[in-house]
Amino acid sequence: MNTDTKSHDVRARAREVLLAAVQGLVLALVVLPCGVAFLVLTLVSVALVPLGVGLVTTPAILTGVRALADARRRLAAEWCGIRIPAVYQPLPRTVNPWRRTFALLRDPQVRRDVLWLPVDITAGFATALLPAVLLFYPVEGILLAAGLWRAYLPASGHAYWYLFVPVSGQGTAFLAALLGAVLLAVAWRLTPRALTAHFRLTRAVLGGDAELAERVRVLTESRRDAVDTSAAELRRIERDLHDGAQARLVAMGMDLGTIELLVERDPAQARRLLAQARRNSAEALEELRDLVRGIHPPVLAERGLGDAVRALALRLPLPTEVTVELSGRADAPVESAAYFAVSEVLTNAAKHSGADRVWVDVHHADGRLRITVTDNGRGGAVIEAGSGLAGVERRLGTFDGVLAVGSPAGGPTLVTMEIPCALS
Repeated sequence: MNTDTKSHDVRARAREVLLAAVQGLVLALVVLPCGVAFLVLTLVSVALVPLGVGLVTTPAILTGVRALADARRRLAAEWCGIRIPAVYQPLPRTVNPWRRTFALLRDPQVRRDVLWLPVDITAGFATALLPAVLLFYPVEGILLAAGLWRAYLPASGHAYWYLFVPVSGQGTAFLAALLGAVLLAVAWRLTPRALTAHFRLTRAVLGGDAELAERVRVLTESRRDAVDTSAAELRRIERDLHDGAQARLVAMGMDLGTIELLVERDPAQARRLLAQARRNSAEALEELRDLVRGIHPPVLAERGLGDAVRALALRLPLPTEVTVELSGRADAPVESAAYFAVSEVLTNAAKHSGADRVWVDVHHADGRLRITVTDNGRGGAVIEAGSGLAGVERRLGTFDGVLAVGSPAGGPTLVTMEIPCALS
């Protein structure tokens, strides 16, 4: 590492340490008055609920508490990259003040916000102030050696204590400066971490089980979508069997019954009916094979997702370039979901995009199967209710997968699908 790089790293670290100290100091100056004010207002307002006054003031004050908590969540994300989840229960707009107040008080997230206030003005204040103390207190020790000790000594001549060093003259001031240098080295390493500790404490109180509640909600929706998708698939299979193979098998059975009657009286007609029954059996077999391929394509079961996607590309009426980088195979349900998702996206590209070329990239990294489908069409693709992309999103959601669509007017369209999974 050359000198310029080292110098740049030192300056960047110095800015980070100074910024963490200033941010912590600003937080400490805001935390105490705002936290105390909202805590007192909340307690007084809730106490006045039986008198009726609190029914009017409590919703407004709790809204202010939520705004304060949301501001802290934003700062946690922007300053330290810490996400603090929040799941507030929706409130009906037409409820009366009594029901609105008690709906707010029953909301677990609102209760967490209120319980966070006393924690924030005690431990939160201390952890917010700590970064500034870690940085500025060592600076004081260095300034003592520069002559500041004279201003600190009282007229009686008693020593000024800097941590555990009694400063009574220039010699002891140098000892304080040495101690300050050691503390500054500690601050160099710990100041940004101290600010992060403040926001982690905030997340522990404000977040609570909000992330778990959000996870349960997402899983509930995914399960409902999976059930709906399975029901629709069963109806499609039933319809295809009823209209296709079943009808042909019924017709073949009727032909065989007629053949039994004609085999001795009219052998020529019997032979014609036998030929018709053979054709019906072959067509029924082909329809059953097509139906099975629609449920789980043989190429997917035998050769894996990469070759199955290549097979889809070969059937597409557009030139399609497929890149596959997979070191193994995912579980069969994941492969099936990914295959049919790619099939739907490619079908949309062929029908609606106006593209003349498509690119597909399939790879696995960081525990996620990632598939991108790009076309050079007119763009404008969106995920809307009832669309094929919405169906793809529901299918992927069953496996905690996500779908992202970038399709500006004029193109190109980039569809990205990710599913967390492991390869074997």
